Amino acid sequence: MKYQANSPEDYITQLPEDRKPVLEKLREIISENLPKGFQEGISYNMIGYFVPHSLYPNGYHCDPKLPLPFINIASQKNFVALYHSGIYAKNELLEWFVAEYPKHTKYKLDMGKSCVRFKKMNDIPYDLIAELCTKLTVEDWIKVYESNIARK
Repeated sequence: MKYQANSPEDYITQLPEDRKPVLEKLREIISENLPKGFQEGISYNMIGYFVPHSLYPNGYHCDPKLPLPFINIASQKNFVALYHSGIYAKNELLEWFVAEYPKHTKYKLDMGKSCVRFKKMNDIPYDLIAELCTKLTVEDWIKVYESNIARK
């Protein structure tokens, strides 16, 4: 589902009532646990957390006018999604997350490359997401990003 929002607050006001508390809670967890330097805003029509141009002037290689994305959260048609670029780009982080996930929920991990899909709104592993947010600083993420882009 696509929402045309100008701010995270605007995005949340457009959600179905049952999704609002979930996205608000995810937003709170991410904001409280991300290391300093990441900025919140709207990115790709979702709530996004990214490295601003003031810290990484090169921007995103696909479109350098955009800041370097890191995490996005969104309400999709059949699920809530957490997109975490670090999981996609850093294998050790992916392995850690996959190993930890079953310790935090009774449901099977439903995951794409960087997308974790939550279909059961009452069983989102918020504690695990909080810990995941602490795993990479802005500086760490830039190094991981550049090492992956340099290989291509």
